[in-house]
Amino acid sequence: MSIANTENKGSWLDIYDEKGHRTGTITLNQGDTVVGVTAVSVSIKHNNWVDTYDEKGHRTGTRSCN
Repeated sequence: MSIANTENKGSWLDIYDEKGHRTGTITLNQGDTVVGVTAVSVSIKHNNWVDTYDEKGHRTGTRSCN
């Protein structure tokens, strides 16, 4: 299963597969920014950190932006 689309719904980011089915949801905080979407991951910047999530919305990593 791969990520085909994301949709920002205020404090939520829904993740959709190539068939249009929602596969996961990520909670967004004020000031969070989606900085990248690939077929296998979504990256979100929060303050000085970038969190990476899989197609189910599970966090798979965190990196510093500094």
